[in-house]
Amino acid sequence: MAFEALLLEKEDNIALVTINRPKVLNALNDVVVSELEQIMEQLAADNEVRVIILTGAGEKSFVAGADIAFMSKLTPMEAKNFARKGQQVFSKIENLGKPVIAAVNGFALGGGNELAMSCDIRVASENAKFGQPEVNLGIIAGFGGTQRLTRLVNPGVAKEILFTADMYDAEAAHKIGLVNHVVAPEELINFCKGMARRIAARGPVAVRLSKEAVNEGLEMDLEKAFIHEADLFGLVFTTNDREEGISAFLNKRKPEFKNK
Repeated sequence: MAFEALLLEKEDNIALVTINRPKVLNALNDVVVSELEQIMEQLAADNEVRVIILTGAGEKSFVAGADIAFMSKLTPMEAKNFARKGQQVFSKIENLGKPVIAAVNGFALGGGNELAMSCDIRVASENAKFGQPEVNLGIIAGFGGTQRLTRLVNPGVAKEILFTADMYDAEAAHKIGLVNHVVAPEELINFCKGMARRIAARGPVAVRLSKEAVNEGLEMDLEKAFIHEADLFGLVFTTNDREEGISAFLNKRKPEFKNK
């Protein structure tokens, strides 16, 4: 499948997806959002891919936000529909049955920060900048930012980010728990690939069910989340990967997981 705004590279069990609109700092419009949905569905169905890395083209920007020129022409109903579309696509990324790593290589503002937050793990280059500047335009975050940000950092910090439109550099974002790691720009993709290789070498069913346990458990009270975890723990014992993993450990050899 050919994409207008995205690039796709595959290496072993890793897919690298690049948002490719560097002239507009990889800003999100309806084409990008629709293609993100298509490519994630494609990769979800690709049995060879176990981990996805998402980044932006160029050295300046991951995604600088939604395309303001595009948004300026929206009616209120079109704006609502655009927000719902973005929310639904980002939720697909969040709940994809494979880990998604955001390699944040510059500006991650507005919709860019919201996109990064929908990924499982965020790795930032030292020149990355994060923020939700929507109130500068007289609008609010609409792709899930008011909700995911509050769940990733404490509500007071989230409100400060949303109310002030202040930008946070990579170290500040790391300090508040918005990103997992900060690395030199030239090391960003290789660092993410190294992490992706480590994840891809683990039991893929177990990784998928771990992600499900975390994501779904966050929406439950603690006792229900414990029960859900136990259900998934029992489920994984029905898999060939569980047999292979335990056998390899007991026999002191490297496991060969088959994703089933």
